[in-house]
Amino acid sequence: MNKKILVTGATGFIGSSLVRKLAATPDEVSILVRKSSDLTSLSDVLDKVRLVYGDITDRASLDSALKDIDLVYHSAGLTYMGDKKNELLYKINVEGTRNILDASLAAGVKRVVHVSSITAVGIAFDKKPLSESSEWNFHAISLEYARTKHLSEIAVAEAVKKGLDCVIVNPAFVFGAGDINFNAGRIIKDIYNRRLPFYPLGGVCVVDVEIVADTIMTAMKIGKTGERYIIGGENVSYKQLADTISRITGSPKVHFPLPFWMARILRSMLDLYKKKNRISKLFNLSMFRVASEFLYYDSAKASRELNMRFESHEHSIRNAYEWYRVRNLL
Repeated sequence: MNKKILVTGATGFIGSSLVRKLAATPDEVSILVRKSSDLTSLSDVLDKVRLVYGDITDRASLDSALKDIDLVYHSAGLTYMGDKKNELLYKINVEGTRNILDASLAAGVKRVVHVSSITAVGIAFDKKPLSESSEWNFHAISLEYARTKHLSEIAVAEAVKKGLDCVIVNPAFVFGAGDINFNAGRIIKDIYNRRLPFYPLGGVCVVDVEIVADTIMTAMKIGKTGERYIIGGENVSYKQLADTISRITGSPKVHFPLPFWMARILRSMLDLYKKKNRISKLFNLSMFRVASEFLYYDSAKASRELNMRFESHEHSIRNAYEWYRVRNLL
C-alpha cells in the first residue's frame, strides 16, 4: 500500500537529497514550501512531487498540509552559527518543531522522523566519541543553534508521551553532491580558492549526504519510537580534513593552526581590514569557537539498528568536489 508522505525542509541540502530518493519510490510525496521558496535544488524532481504551501511557524497552514498524510519527515530548520538570529532560531527550530508535532498528532499521522543535529548530542571534550545516551553539554559554549536543537528534541519526547510515533536522527557534518548553498561545502570552496590560510584545533564527524538520506528513510521504516540515531562517519581533526581537501582539489596545503584565543585577536584586527572579504566567511567567532572543540560521535547504533553504511571522509569530500567542479560552482 502506497503511503502519503510530507517532507518539511525539502529545499535544504539534506531535505532535497531525501526528496529525490523518496520521489523514486511508489509513495506519494508532498513537500511543504513557502511561496518564496527557492526550488532550484529540486528542479529535476518537481514533476514527481506535490507542492503544498505552508510554513512550520504557521500552525494553521500545517493542519491543512497534513490532511490524509501518513508519514512526515521533518527536516526543516534554521542552521546559523552566531548570536544575531536567536529569536528566529527559537521560532523555527523549537516552536516550528512543536507545531509539526502537534499538528501531526491532531491529524493522526502514523509516524514522524525528526531530523535533529549532532549539536543536540554534545561536545566530546576529551575526544572520546559521544553516543546517543551522552548527556547534553553544549551549554558549556554559548551557541543558540545547539540549544534550540536540544530543546526541539525535548519537544519530541513530550509528543511521544502524548502518543505520537516519532524517531530522531542526528546527522553529523554533511558533505556531498547537491550542497548548493555551501553548508559544509564552504570549507572545500574556501580552501580551493585559498581563502582559508589557517585551520581550527578541533575536529568533526564527517558523513556523506547519500548515507544520511538513506539512513533517514530506514529510520522511518524500522527506527524505534522515541529513540535517537547518530548518522555519522569518520571522526577527523580539521587539520586532517583540510589536508584531504587540499589533496583532492589540488590546492596548496593549509599550514597554520589557529587556537581560539588567537582567532579572537585576529578577528578584531580583520574587522578593521578593508579587504576582509578575501578571508573565508567561515571565520566568524561563533563558528570558530565550535570548530575549536571536538564534535566526535559514535555511529554504531545506526549501523547496528538501521544498517547504516560507512564511507571514508575522503569519499564524501571527493563526491562534493566533483559535483561542484562539473557545475563550475567553485
